[in-house]
Amino acid sequence: MSVLDPLTHALAATLATAHGGLVELGATPHSGPTWLLSIAVIVIVVRLALLPLTVHSVRLAHATARARPQLRHLAERYRGRTDPDSVRELRAERRRIAAEHGVSRLGCLPLLAQIPIWLALYRLISETAAGHPVGAMTLVLATSLSGAGVLGIRLAASGYVGAGPLHLAVVGGFAVIAAALSYATQKYFVLANTSTEAMPDAMLQVQHLMPAVSALGMIVVAGVAPVGLLAYWVCNAVWTLGQSAVIWRWFPTPGSPAGVRAANR
Repeated sequence: MSVLDPLTHALAATLATAHGGLVELGATPHSGPTWLLSIAVIVIVVRLALLPLTVHSVRLAHATARARPQLRHLAERYRGRTDPDSVRELRAERRRIAAEHGVSRLGCLPLLAQIPIWLALYRLISETAAGHPVGAMTLVLATSLSGAGVLGIRLAASGYVGAGPLHLAVVGGFAVIAAALSYATQKYFVLANTSTEAMPDAMLQVQHLMPAVSALGMIVVAGVAPVGLLAYWVCNAVWTLGQSAVIWRWFPTPGSPAGVRAANR
């Protein structure tokens, strides 16, 4: 029994329902394309469910950007003042500015809330792609998912070295697509929508390295992930790219390159 079981079973029910719905619409029950579409559906359902957290994160980023000049001025005003009264005043002023702009001290919660969902999804796709039943994904459905394939390569297959060049092409293709989408998202939308004003040089360098590190990490991990999970990564990366592009275009963070571009339009 795992603490992730309720989430994993809920996601399993979503995947099984998506597959059943596609079969009712005439899709072939045991084919690879049917299961790939089912995985795409579960990505859509999960990301729609997480939209309120995404909206909260965008609003928090905007509030933090608006509060940053005042907080920076406050830090300058109290620089070198370490007596207890000054420390109390500084904390009180920070709280006042945060409250004025709506900056929450629990800003990391949206990200933390997503972690169990991603872990449950990883477990579900990994287990069912290997033919193991999980909740509503019965043995019959899990076996069907495991036996389905892309260009003859089973969704349960993993690793870059397998049944010849076609295996490498399928696994490598999914990995490269997911990595390229991740790189484009980080490089052209997330980084461009991040305010780097007064950011330390070391942190700024890390920000610029993140797109390449993210893409490289995905390619490395893809070597041990089943093809079914790689398909999920690709679908999820497509959603993330589109969502980040929408935020970059219509809801840019003030002070970021995207925010400056929007202000000058």
